[in-house]
Amino acid sequence: MDWDKIRLFYEVAEAGNFTRASEKLGLNQSSVSRQISALERDLKVPLFHRHARGLILTEHGDVLHRAARDVHLRLEATRQRLTETSDRPAGDLKITATVGIGGIWLAQRITEFLDAYPEVNIQLILTNDELDLAMREADVAIRLRRPAQPDLIQRRLFTIHYHAYASLAYVDRFGEPESVADLDRHRIVSLGGDQPAFILNLHRLTSLGRNPKDPRPNRLMVNDSLALRRAIETGTGIGMAPDYAMGGNPNVKRVLREVEMPTLDSYLVYPEEMRSVARVQIFRDFLVAKAQRWAY
Repeated sequence: MDWDKIRLFYEVAEAGNFTRASEKLGLNQSSVSRQISALERDLKVPLFHRHARGLILTEHGDVLHRAARDVHLRLEATRQRLTETSDRPAGDLKITATVGIGGIWLAQRITEFLDAYPEVNIQLILTNDELDLAMREADVAIRLRRPAQPDLIQRRLFTIHYHAYASLAYVDRFGEPESVADLDRHRIVSLGGDQPAFILNLHRLTSLGRNPKDPRPNRLMVNDSLALRRAIETGTGIGMAPDYAMGGNPNVKRVLREVEMPTLDSYLVYPEEMRSVARVQIFRDFLVAKAQRWAY
């Protein structure tokens, strides 16, 4: 197979139509269309269903697209390894983390990393889904549970402590719960939506000290941890939050301080094949150093 045609096919498949692909490649749209038709004739199979609204991969096209994507990712990784050295880390680093730890803890520290390594470019993907590192959906991940895959390198970072928080304005208005039973008279705000069960279980104020079949009502349920933090800060109600999100915030206070609350360990995870990549090594060392000095 002609690699130039395969590369062009890959860009068209990624773009979803000839117009966007031709703009990215700097080629005439009709030329791109002719090249794809020539590749289909060479392979003797159709690669796209052509519609007025765009292109849809056929079954054969999907097989070729997955193979081309794998080659594209490997070539890109090779290019970046060739252009960086251990003394001069460079290239793109794709990091995935949960919305909370990535959007709060890591986001507050990433500027220092970028200042120290000006030739490394960060793409931060915030999601509670566990992206497939083996398929290069990300280079490294910060996860809230130990990975099960044996081919992933893992490094424990720190323990995350969760507690119940309320804003000072809320406490002034409604008072502070002195016991778990007092929560029955307070407004509860919780994380909900399509989240992993182990994360949802951290936000258990509705059933704390109660029969799980008869929970307290959620006055507010939100599917984003940053929005939940903001709701707590502005006095909407009492909610669970990690200490890294609330520690040092003068507008909130921990409540139910004597009640044992849940914890999670955080891990830095990356594939074995990324072990010797300089930008991964320096990011690992940066995170470990920050985790060791973290006060919360």
